[in-house]
This record gives sequence, structure tokens and C-alpha cells, in this order.
Amino acid sequence: MSTIQAARRCTPLNAAHRALGARMVEFAGWDMPLHYGSQVEEHHRVRRDAGMFDVSHMLAVDVHGAAARNFLRGLLANDVAKLARPGAALYSCMLREDGGVLDDLIVYDLGREGFRLVVNAGTADRDVAWIESRRAAHGSGISLAPRRDLAIIAVQGPRAREKTWAAHPPLRAATEGLAPFHAVEAGGIFVSRTGYTGEDGFELMLSVAQAAESWQALAAQGVAPAGLGARDTLRLEAGMCLYGHDLDETVTPLESSLAWTVARAGGRDFIGARALEARPAARQLTGLVLLERGVMRDHQKVRCGAGMGEITSGGYSPTLDRSIALARLPRAVPTGETVEVEVRDNWLRARTVKPPFVRHGKILIQI
Repeated sequence: MSTIQAARRCTPLNAAHRALGARMVEFAGWDMPLHYGSQVEEHHRVRRDAGMFDVSHMLAVDVHGAAARNFLRGLLANDVAKLARPGAALYSCMLREDGGVLDDLIVYDLGREGFRLVVNAGTADRDVAWIESRRAAHGSGISLAPRRDLAIIAVQGPRAREKTWAAHPPLRAATEGLAPFHAVEAGGIFVSRTGYTGEDGFELMLSVAQAAESWQALAAQGVAPAGLGARDTLRLEAGMCLYGHDLDETVTPLESSLAWTVARAGGRDFIGARALEARPAARQLTGLVLLERGVMRDHQKVRCGAGMGEITSGGYSPTLDRSIALARLPRAVPTGETVEVEVRDNWLRARTVKPPFVRHGKILIQI
């Protein structure tokens, strides 16, 4: 093991990635695969067939207790009261008192007064400390359990479910009727019909001891391994935010096209609610398609009639074969407006569009 690798945290599948010749990089303190040879080919495999991602660097945090539901109703901007039955899932932001986004996450109803949060790798330690501080202030009746005993494999693509069933036959009966944004425990695996690619599929949470065997079983069914590079281009095409780029502590959900995740019905008082009321959004997160040759990148300036903006996530879209981006612009900028992006000291024309760019293999914008 190299000194660099030793300084990074490793998922239970690290040896499998290295055996496949993956290009390994540091990501949020973890030793992670960027790609296994061709990032673009991995992207296309997920859009057209099935690919799998090791996302074990993310953290599941289980919250249990008689007061757990009320606790999470005050902790999160979205309302876990919407989770009407065990297995249902919800996307939400967790906010500071000033409305800034600490993290975006998914919460699952486990039933029996239990919930599971899945948080981002780069914010995991801070998230746990924040939740623990709030739990302590809330009083008794709540337990908190970070689950580093679990690995997570995301299987994504139009053939992801059928290939998962072929690799794990006992899962089929339990998950064939599973609706999107729902989960079920089957065969010792917590299976959720969720993902971060804009394609159908499953995310499998299983014990560390099961991870390598599951990975190999999926590979035997023709599920191609895919790295962080393809995961990023897929989520960008799907118009999904990346924490630290499109979201951070300096912006609110209202400035990030996530107003739909802020549940205010009934005057619910969650952390950051009052700040959102007093802090109207002057900016919006919107999509851009470059109309000229070049590639838009993070932090490039955007010039438009209503003022200046900035690229938050940008890159090459393999599906559209051109550059796309998410950008935070003045709220007055309409969809369909031509703007200019500063790319390598040149101002190039781009058009504003409403994300997503691509979902379920289909291009959703006019080029």
C-alpha cells in the first residue's frame, strides 16, 4: 500500500477497484475510482444498459426512538411527516439557523420509530456532530447510530433492476413492485429504488462482509463498474445538485432550485425556517447549454442582461455531445435567454434552459 493510499480512507471495495486497474483519486478524504479506463464509455453504459458505483464513502445514520419523527421534523427542511409508511424515502436539505445548506440527504422511514439518513462523504463527520448536538438539545427518546458497518453499491441504468435480480435472485420478489423513492429490507440487503444518475435502478446497502461478493455477482451479470467521473457527468445531465458546488452553507435551497424540498405547510418550525422567510432569493440555479465550441467549468463568470452570475457545475455532456452547466444567475433571467460565459478569456454564447437535460435516456431540452 502506498503512503498516499494509506493516508486516505478506503471502502470495502478498494481492492476490487485496484484489481480492475481503476484510476484512483482522493475524494473527500477517501481513495476512490475516477474511472476504469474510459469515463465516457462508463457514462454511456449507465444511460444505455447498466453500471455500478461504489458509494460506500457516503454514510448512513440511523435515528431511532419515540421522539425520532418529531426530532427530524425540526431538523430537516422537508417534512418527514410525508413518509406515510415504512420504506418511503424523502430528499431534503439540512439547514443552519441562517438558512444556509449544511448538507443534502435522503431520509428513509424504517418503521418501528426508526429512520435512516444517507449523507454526503465530505460532510459526514460535521453532519453527525450537528445532528448529535441537536439531539442532545432535544432531550431523551432519540438514539443516533452512524453505520460504517454498511457498504453501498448503486446499480443504475435501464437494465439495472433486471441485472440486480439476476445477481441476487432472492431480491426479485421483494423489489419487483418497489416504487421509486421506496426501500425494503430483503435477504440482508437494504434495497432502495433511488440513485444519482437520472436513470432507474437500485442502491444496495449491505454489510461490509457482503460487499465484494455482491460486486462480483453484479459484474458476472454484465454490470459495468463506473467511477466518480461518470457519476458526475450523469448527475449533471440529470440536473442534480452536488454539495460543495451547487449547494453549500452560503446559499439557501431557494437559491438552488430546491424550493420544492422546503415544506412550510402548517407553520412547521424547522431549523432555518425563519431565515428563509426573511431571506428572499435574489438568485436562481438554472441550466446552460453552450452554443459554441468549448467547455464550461465551475466558477466561470456568466454575463447576462440582469447582471453577473457564476457556473457552479460545468463540463462535457456525453449524451448531448456538447458542454452543459448549472449556474447561479439573477432571478430575473428567463429560460431561453442567450448569455455569455467567460471560457479561457473568451466570452462564449450559451442559452439558459430548465434542467434536467437528460432523464431515463431521453434528451429533454432543445439543442
